[in-house]
Amino acid sequence: MAIEKKFITDGVRNVRVEKFLTKELKRAGYGGMDITRTPLGTQVTIFAEKPGIVIGKGGKQVRQLTQDLTTTYAIESPQVEVQQVQNPTFNAQIMAERLANALERGWYFRKAGQSTIRRVMESGALGCEVIIAGKLTGARSRTQKFTEGYVKHCGEPSETIVEKGYALAIKKLGTIGVQVKIVPPDARLPDTFDIIEPETKKVPEEPVEPEEVGDDELDEELAAVPDEEYVEER
Repeated sequence: MAIEKKFITDGVRNVRVEKFLTKELKRAGYGGMDITRTPLGTQVTIFAEKPGIVIGKGGKQVRQLTQDLTTTYAIESPQVEVQQVQNPTFNAQIMAERLANALERGWYFRKAGQSTIRRVMESGALGCEVIIAGKLTGARSRTQKFTEGYVKHCGEPSETIVEKGYALAIKKLGTIGVQVKIVPPDARLPDTFDIIEPETKKVPEEPVEPEEVGDDELDEELAAVPDEEYVEER
């Protein structure tokens, strides 16, 4: 298989696996996955808000996921590892699912979008963007965007720095698509720079000890002074 075709095949497989895990682990607060090839097989790392639901009772759920990844998606020797998301507020996928659930429960789209942005920014994020598209208030579809802070939209930083999440809200009028972009607080932007102050070395001051003058030297100095000057000084 040509290297170009292999890249395309792996990319399509990763998208299918992503959709499968998003559907199966919705209750667990699915926050994304990472697939890495190792000498022993394929390492599949699943990030979730509730790892216990992913593992299941006695590991039943994780064994079923391993079997599905092998049979359905042709992943060689998958080794599934589950990690808990430390801060769900900075995980774009989790926030997108929460926003979609709020819309399904009847929240007004403007209130739900602004609430999501406010929660993310109050946690310390550098930027956040929420896009809601679909039949929001009437029979015609439209798109509403909410943005706050700094969000990169093009170039390599938009792929490596910006966290992206997608979700769907199923309502009576139709399907509403939700997209969330988050720039975490520890992101290093290309135009960020630090000013380093030059180091100033402090020279230690050496204590100066007073010189002791002997009686003989004092007599010689007094003898060298004329009598008139000596009298005036006195």
